[in-house]
Amino acid sequence: MDCLKIKKVRDNAIIPKRATSGSAGVDLYACIDEPVTVGSGDLVKIPTGIAVELPNENMAAFVFARSGLGINHGIAPSNAVGVVDSDYRGEVCVGLTNHSNESFVIEPQTRIAQLIVMPVLPLPILEVDGLSDTQRGENGFGSTGKK
Repeated sequence: MDCLKIKKVRDNAIIPKRATSGSAGVDLYACIDEPVTVGSGDLVKIPTGIAVELPNENMAAFVFARSGLGINHGIAPSNAVGVVDSDYRGEVCVGLTNHSNESFVIEPQTRIAQLIVMPVLPLPILEVDGLSDTQRGENGFGSTGKK
């Protein structure tokens, strides 16, 4: 059976778990010893105290925002979505940005993000001189909707 292996790399880490049986991801917790204040526009890197091992190289773990932190407080991952590659064995840390106008305090053991494991398709790369034609072609942002 495939499983997500999790190792504590800090004694006070919390092993992630699903909040409900229907949750897509597991909650990641701030593994910090004291509160961290994130000012408006600030970037911080918060350790989770865990490292992970994915079942195989056709999977990756993705760090997504927690809806409540993002919508209610403007706290979201700095890089939009973090990627934990299948061969990474170091501590999972979460970069967070405060998009609001007010400071936010991250307390120790706060749920700061969610980790979702998804399949990836590591295709070989082939350089070509041209690509096939499509109806859309090179029309970019907003080209399929109202202008």
